[in-house]
Amino acid sequence: MKLLNFGCGHTFHQDWINIDLVSTSPEVRGYDIRKNFPYPNDYFDACYSSHVIEHMNRHECVSVISECYRILKPQGIVRVVVPDLESIARAYLCALERVTSGVTTAESDYNWMTIELIDQLVRSTKGGEMGKYLSSQNTSDASKKFISSRIGIEAEGYWKPEPIPKSLIDRIKSKNLSWFLKSLQNLTIQLLLYTIGGNQAQRVFKEGLFRNSGEVHRWMYDRYSMQRLLEQAGFANVRICQAEESRISDFNKYELDTFKGSIRKPDSLFIEAVKP
Repeated sequence: MKLLNFGCGHTFHQDWINIDLVSTSPEVRGYDIRKNFPYPNDYFDACYSSHVIEHMNRHECVSVISECYRILKPQGIVRVVVPDLESIARAYLCALERVTSGVTTAESDYNWMTIELIDQLVRSTKGGEMGKYLSSQNTSDASKKFISSRIGIEAEGYWKPEPIPKSLIDRIKSKNLSWFLKSLQNLTIQLLLYTIGGNQAQRVFKEGLFRNSGEVHRWMYDRYSMQRLLEQAGFANVRICQAEESRISDFNKYELDTFKGSIRKPDSLFIEAVKP
């Protein structure tokens, strides 16, 4: 079987072809997925992405889903995982009702759901308010349990003991030539903007760079909008799935949506469709 995992980040399997904007491993090919995929028509048996397309604008997302349709074989399966706007909105409203009804213990849940709903749409610095909240030393065990039920093992990275920081030399060695060239280019532009327009011009440029870095959410999806998007691209037999179920053969063995029996991203919408 030929399998494609696009926008894979650090979650990939060697049996798949894995591509992402920046390669994080020899198993991952660096490629800008906003361009047409570099594969022929009717090539793959399945395409998969997790928490990727919400980082694109709506036009780019339509293009990527259409490309999935093009490169899949007839009866090929596309599996898309995105933050579930419906689930997030319902959990926020539930927390709001509880806290305004006088349930004081619900305040931390309310605080988290507000962040989960809004932060990644509006943040202008790495990690945003979500990163600050998760890193707070005042997070109670009850709050941690609730957050884990929402975003799964992603939260654990903030709560584990911090590793020993790398030395400056090690950090430099970990970067490639393209990173240095891009950093030099950005620094040069910032200096020119500061010279011409001062702090405000420099700040606007830095925020624009960040918002185009791939961290912010540019749109959100629910079961209706994702089904519509897939059907408009030509897909059929759209089905909402659980994390552990898939029409992709032996999907669970790849541990893309689950890891050691736990769901990687519980706040997700898991949806599949078939190319007729």
